[in-house]
Amino acid sequence: MSDTKARCAWCVGDPLMEAYHDAEWGVPIRDSRTLWEMLILEGFQAGLSWRTILHRREGFRAAFDAFDPDAVARYDAAKVEALMADPGIIRARAKIEATIGNARAYLAMRDTGEDFGTWAWSLAGGAPRQGDGRHVPAKTAESEALSKALKAKSFKFVGATIAYAWMQAVGMVNDHAHDCFRRDQV
Repeated sequence: MSDTKARCAWCVGDPLMEAYHDAEWGVPIRDSRTLWEMLILEGFQAGLSWRTILHRREGFRAAFDAFDPDAVARYDAAKVEALMADPGIIRARAKIEATIGNARAYLAMRDTGEDFGTWAWSLAGGAPRQGDGRHVPAKTAESEALSKALKAKSFKFVGATIAYAWMQAVGMVNDHAHDCFRRDQV
């Protein structure tokens, strides 16, 4: 039996991408640790496709201690070298080092009583924004402001385009295509 659901064009033809689209993309996430994981993965996507990252997501989870910020913040030079040799992830030193720094930035927020999820959602307006379903921008004024705020908290690999992709992935904005079956569900 053929699956005839109308989906966003970016996921069609790859079963893993379709499953991600159908179950995860655009669904509002408020859990701070999950939001942080997705921000890290979006940062690794810079210059690559989401397909590349998604197909290595389990490798990333294994390599980065299930994205436990406490563990990642303790990584040292030897761990960076081990990650540079790990074929299950994208072996980009700047992105690996940014991930360690981003874990430390996340923990600095937590240690001062600031919840990452609450903070991020407050910058995004507190509730999901509805895209028009026809035109998907690479960045918006909101993603530029979010990027600037993340950078002010010492996060790296969080430019406005990465911030917008993150906002889409975690449901801060619903950019499912106008004819996608998920548009009205998220």
